[in-house]
Amino acid sequence: MGGQSSKNKLNKEDVEYLKQHTKYDEATIRELHKGFKHDCPDGRLTPEKFMDMYKTFFPSGNAKEFCEHVFRLFDSDHNGFIDFKEFLLAINVTSSGSAEDKLKWAFKMYDVDGNGSIELDEMTKIVQAIYDMLGSSVTSRSPDTAEDRAKKIFDKMDSNKDGTLTEDEFLNGCLQDEELSKILLVGVKQ
Repeated sequence: MGGQSSKNKLNKEDVEYLKQHTKYDEATIRELHKGFKHDCPDGRLTPEKFMDMYKTFFPSGNAKEFCEHVFRLFDSDHNGFIDFKEFLLAINVTSSGSAEDKLKWAFKMYDVDGNGSIELDEMTKIVQAIYDMLGSSVTSRSPDTAEDRAKKIFDKMDSNKDGTLTEDEFLNGCLQDEELSKILLVGVKQ
């Protein structure tokens, strides 16, 4: 993702880039970098460490599958780890981005194969991962299986009934249905 992956220092170019592409000021960026270095001394957040961190938020479930999908998005250069710039850019969207930014980010997570659209099997994989992550808290409340829930969501969003969801269909479906948006953005600060 740039210079950060090759070294453990935060240089002026990194700071300027992050100031331009996030809501954070220099002092906040440097403070967050300090915390990142504390947790990841080599400047690399591995999939295993990422999953350990996620487990603390969802202790009663199995976050492995969901973490793999989220990690795939954070690791934008696909080198197998998340550097500080990738981390901060993703955190910026997931914690303080607009509803539309968060939904665009979620669309990328649901588009598992990266082809620019979501198929029912991709929706099912993510919904199952969410069910697994939330554990008994979701399965005891919902009579639907992950497959049933994914099909209902998918059918509701697929406005042209072509069997795939475009980014526009996904965004419109979520923006028009607050409950749907909450379901699909589990794990993202709303």
